[in-house]
Amino acid sequence: MPELPEVETTRRGLAPLVEQRRILRAVVRHRGLRQPVPHGLERRLAGAHVRALSRRGKYLLFDCETADREAGTLLVHLGMSGRLWLVDARIPPEKHDHFDLVFDSGRAIRLRDPRRFGLVLWLKGDPLAHPLLASIGPEPLTADFDGAVLHRATRSRGAAIKLAIMDGHVVAGVGNIYANEALFRAGIDPRTPAQRVSRARCDALAREIRAVLGEAIEAGGSSLRDYVGSDGMAGHFQNRFFVYGRGGEPCMRCGTAIRELRQGQRASCYCPRCQKR
Repeated sequence: MPELPEVETTRRGLAPLVEQRRILRAVVRHRGLRQPVPHGLERRLAGAHVRALSRRGKYLLFDCETADREAGTLLVHLGMSGRLWLVDARIPPEKHDHFDLVFDSGRAIRLRDPRRFGLVLWLKGDPLAHPLLASIGPEPLTADFDGAVLHRATRSRGAAIKLAIMDGHVVAGVGNIYANEALFRAGIDPRTPAQRVSRARCDALAREIRAVLGEAIEAGGSSLRDYVGSDGMAGHFQNRFFVYGRGGEPCMRCGTAIRELRQGQRASCYCPRCQKR
């Protein structure tokens, strides 16, 4: 699943190419995504002007002004296996290419989503008030998130700390890969009950979440299966993993075999020597 670094990499790649551009038309080839693509979206977006492209958690937000000067936001989520990239609008779509935004530049943003768990929605009013976005926690790369915020959010949580930091209500966009890596760097066993993680360790974990996500963005994200950036290039942060996907291999720091278990139906990899409860 594309996580925050992959979505932010996509945003950074697309923003300079679509901001302040005019949409000629939208092409919907399959409405049956996680929620149906709204009827009438093609008419609404024809001639619309993209004012800005931003991100909230793992959601991309195209701030638009329609041809009749109505403000609105096109919300896009990549789901489990989606990718969003820029193509020549004349290139024929393939089987899983469900949605295009065709711009006056002759290029199109194309959504490919084999599993159809993504989203393409039109939001009126304040997009951050929408139910999908309103309850998302603080952005981990901003001043709104630090050890104090993490410590307060976990005092009543008996669940494992890994599950807590993957909960979007606690902090936005920290998926499985980067939760594994941040916990290793912070020296925290992923099974530790969240409410038992001290303030000092929350400070360390918040710092490592920020660092891991920042490094992953600079590396273009992690390409394990389907993900490529908006330019079609694979990310390479997977070459820097300390623990994720390395079950049974020696820890790069101490040589102890990395252990792997399941938490919340996702793989957790950790070093039993370097990471403490």
